Amino acid sequence: MQFDWRAVSGPALTAATALIALALDRLLFAVPNPAPLFVCIVALAGSLSGLRSSLVSAILALVSGALILLVRGARLGHSFGYSTADITRLTMLAVAVVGTAVLTGLLRKKLIDTLSWERRHHATAERLSAALDQVDIGIVLLDSDTRAEFINRAFRDYFALSDEKADSKPPFIALMYHGRDTGAYEMPEEELTAFIAERTEKMRTGDSTPININLRDGQVLRFSCTALPDGGRMLSYTPVTELVRRTDDPAYAEYYRLMRKNRLRNPAGDLHAAE
Repeated sequence: MQFDWRAVSGPALTAATALIALALDRLLFAVPNPAPLFVCIVALAGSLSGLRSSLVSAILALVSGALILLVRGARLGHSFGYSTADITRLTMLAVAVVGTAVLTGLLRKKLIDTLSWERRHHATAERLSAALDQVDIGIVLLDSDTRAEFINRAFRDYFALSDEKADSKPPFIALMYHGRDTGAYEMPEEELTAFIAERTEKMRTGDSTPININLRDGQVLRFSCTALPDGGRMLSYTPVTELVRRTDDPAYAEYYRLMRKNRLRNPAGDLHAAE
């Protein structure tokens, strides 16, 4: 059975403090009232181990305080053991140590529960992130300031976005300019500025109308924007190449098949060369 030093540290320290105070008071000199020190020990016990340890420490502190006052009263010749002042001190000590024990014990429990919930939430987020990295739909989660909190693997591959840049939480406009700078879009350069401005404005307004984005490597992505309750946005880039290219000029069919085959061999394609 594993020894839990945190659980016994509070009661042990309370008992040791009481014994030292009794020894000094009886053998050397009258020590000051150790009640404030007992309260501190009870608070320490509650923060280290919780409510049970702090309550045990509180009981020991109260018993020790009563014993110290009893010994001191006997030495001073009090006939009934405790004076009215002693009873008042014991009452105040009881309220202080019990209140401290309950307060610190409950606060520690709340803290432990919160940390446990955060660990479970973090583990769930990691599993969800890993799952989203396995799909071929590009996913970008933006916060209320339009900065990317999450960018999955598919989006990074479609637009040749390095992990360093993706993990730096770039704003949406920076992602659009990255696609322009790497030549990702199958679009005349003179139209790109207007396209980026339009996409940015519709993203800010939460326009959920899907559009098709043609990439230079022959891929076609269906872009859609979903407004989130916290003011953020979820952007999705669904590959619809087979669906859209079916209506293209048959003369280009072999070209698109070749581009997709090259993409499977090298997901970043020639976009890396463009960087």
